[in-house]
Amino acid sequence: MTAGPAPAITLSAGYLSGAVGAVGDPGVGVAVTQAGAPGALLKVTVTASSNPAVARVGDVRIERTRGGRELTVHPRAQGYTDLTVEVTGRGGKKATATLGYAASARVSTPAAGTRYLTGSSDASAAVDAGGGYALVADDESNVLRLYDRSRSGAPVKTWDLGAALGVKKEVDIEAGARVGDTVYWTGSLGNNKDGKYKAERNTVFTTRISGSGAATEVTFTAAYKGLREDLIAWDTAHGNRYGFAAGTAAGQVPKRIDGFNVEGLEFAPGSTTTAYLGFRAPLAPAVPGGKALIVPVTNIDQVVAKGAEAAFGPAIELDLGGLSIRDLRKNAADQYLILAGSWAADDNTDPYALYSWDGVPGHAPKKRADLPTADPGGWEAVVAVPDLRAPGARVQLITDSGSADLYGDGTEAKDLGHPEWKKSRSAWFTLRSVRGGHR
Repeated sequence: MTAGPAPAITLSAGYLSGAVGAVGDPGVGVAVTQAGAPGALLKVTVTASSNPAVARVGDVRIERTRGGRELTVHPRAQGYTDLTVEVTGRGGKKATATLGYAASARVSTPAAGTRYLTGSSDASAAVDAGGGYALVADDESNVLRLYDRSRSGAPVKTWDLGAALGVKKEVDIEAGARVGDTVYWTGSLGNNKDGKYKAERNTVFTTRISGSGAATEVTFTAAYKGLREDLIAWDTAHGNRYGFAAGTAAGQVPKRIDGFNVEGLEFAPGSTTTAYLGFRAPLAPAVPGGKALIVPVTNIDQVVAKGAEAAFGPAIELDLGGLSIRDLRKNAADQYLILAGSWAADDNTDPYALYSWDGVPGHAPKKRADLPTADPGGWEAVVAVPDLRAPGARVQLITDSGSADLYGDGTEAKDLGHPEWKKSRSAWFTLRSVRGGHR
């Protein structure tokens, strides 16, 4: 007499990433079936690890959920291992599945609420979507991803805007700013890392948001592909103070003190039409100890919606202790936070700091926190700005970890073959109180 058909086992994903010492690492679902036998009665175990130094069988947890089971791993060390997951069914028949697992190293400079956003390693801009969720862009694709800000794991939803933008390569999205249900996004506008002009990077575009939280939906609305030329013409007409023509010349790489690279975008106080462009490079003037540069675009709404030539207000120069702008974000009370970092290319050793500001030209920003090296990656995005007058105000930041060697094998995260192994890190930081504060 036969024992009937063999059981079947299916994993919700074939690959999983975790981190040594992390809290709240994501898991994968395990679904098991056998004809004539309730799935809840089937036995599920992990029987082997190809690299016990990274994770042993006993480091894997399988817990029952309403939908079946969930597998999580508590790794011992950085690296890779293949985990064999087995189901034993009625009559002793078995089936197995293999989970490719990767563990990044323990963070040497831990921060509160550390979480890992998987599916992409190159987070470059974030916009609050409400309800505890954020829209996150990356500079290696034209995909927007919606994440739960409180959890590690994959995006809830994704939108690939490449076709709508009419481009085949990445726009190099570096910043975003929200006004009502419209989000403005900008590419870096500069050359690529080899000093070559790539037209796709000269793109500013808008999307419309409907809903909020996990129900957020995103629709492309319009794009403008001439802002780089408008900026060069404006600077040339004003004596080439910032060297935009030279910074965009053939062969000029963007991440130099005299380069050309936009990484911040936010609206001026009380305005829905004047946008502040924050520059990673150049500094102003382009010498060590120079000031960070903001150029106001006074008709950004007409520029993107109707293709109008950009108009500019007087440039704003801010003393950020020799650092430049990596992100720029404000809240509804027009309180700004500036994420400051180096214009240079080495995110793993560069200093970072947070400054508050009131958005008024001529008013000085105030340092609110020195940030640890992101380890790995570089701090790149401010999700939302809290009330900066509140004692113990905290802000969530996200890294671009695309150039990081996450798993110790010399592979940059952006080049990993499985999107589940790509990830950026988010963490919360407490801001120092300052006398007088900002409104």
